[in-house]
Amino acid sequence: MSDIMSYLFETKAVRFCEENKPFWYTSGKIGPYFINTHFVYGSEKEASDLLVFIDECLADKASLPEKVFQKVLKQYNENEIYHNVIDSMKNYIEKNIDVSEIDYVSGGERRDWFFSNLIAYLLDKPHISIYKDLSSVISDSKFEKTENVTNLENKKVLHIADLVTVASSYIRAWIPAIKNIGGQMCWSCVVVDRMQGGKEKIEAEGVKAYSLVNVDNTLFETAYKNKIINENQLEMLEKFFENPDETMKQFLINHPDFLEDALHADEKTAKRAKLLVDGNLYGLNS
Repeated sequence: MSDIMSYLFETKAVRFCEENKPFWYTSGKIGPYFINTHFVYGSEKEASDLLVFIDECLADKASLPEKVFQKVLKQYNENEIYHNVIDSMKNYIEKNIDVSEIDYVSGGERRDWFFSNLIAYLLDKPHISIYKDLSSVISDSKFEKTENVTNLENKKVLHIADLVTVASSYIRAWIPAIKNIGGQMCWSCVVVDRMQGGKEKIEAEGVKAYSLVNVDNTLFETAYKNKIINENQLEMLEKFFENPDETMKQFLINHPDFLEDALHADEKTAKRAKLLVDGNLYGLNS
């Protein structure tokens, strides 16, 4: 088991559903696992606390980068798991990319900042903090000075993120934000690639995509070997990886009560179940 993979399990960043009880995703779809990559910050609680802190700082975009950097730097110096994940990412980047060609490191609101700030600091590159409204600020590598972006004059940018699934954030926000300020996103590096087409979409935009961990059958088999999941769970995970929509469609057909129960469950679950029904996300109404 690779160190990063073991940390994902240890911090419960990867969670697998109980038999016949897939998770509800925000999109209204369902699946047998989910990943909160930012938990490798040390723990779920520490990661959640940092997100709360970021939210409290968002009102002042100019001062936020330095405040967040001080938090993550302290955690980097005190938490072994987080320290090792950041170092692994830095080493991976140095092996795969000519660091001398990187002009800036960027990260998007909010979870990217768990990783991008420290990578910029360790590579001694200025950092671009991208907000959800596509505005940006630039900090020096030590986050001592932050200013508004004028024009990057076609300089090359490495974007750091926690996770890529279908790359919707890249296509909608991160790549356009860098283009808007005259930069060129040349590389992307994420901790986890869920292998659901995101890498291909990113590379179609001319950005070379890298990841430390790929979510594929190797991850599931490792979980099985370590008795984190059983054989039936492994079978569902492998089918889901091969064809997620068809696998979950068959599950809903075979377990009609699952959807009906969800529609009458707590507000959050019912809302996601309604998205599935109203959007006919699995073609059950066709």
